[in-house]
Amino acid sequence: MKWLFNDEKTTMVLTTKRIINKINPISIVTHDGEDGMWQFLDKGELNEESAAVVSLEEIVLLDASLMSLYDLPLGWTAEKNSKGVWTRLPG
Repeated sequence: MKWLFNDEKTTMVLTTKRIINKINPISIVTHDGEDGMWQFLDKGELNEESAAVVSLEEIVLLDASLMSLYDLPLGWTAEKNSKGVWTRLPG
């Protein structure tokens, strides 16, 4: 798969242990408008105990549909519906 993100594969991103352990799917993606950090979240609570930091490549390998969000603008969010379609929302 061709790498489309402007960020390097080794860029660290925020996610949850539930996603990494394949308990919950990724349903929300945010691209922070201030620091450019990516967050790949489920619908569960995010706290210190549930948080995980992984590489951008690792998270994309968990869900190939994330590659379609490679150009998500800073400050925007994307939400995945029950049919697996991503909807982009301005910040």
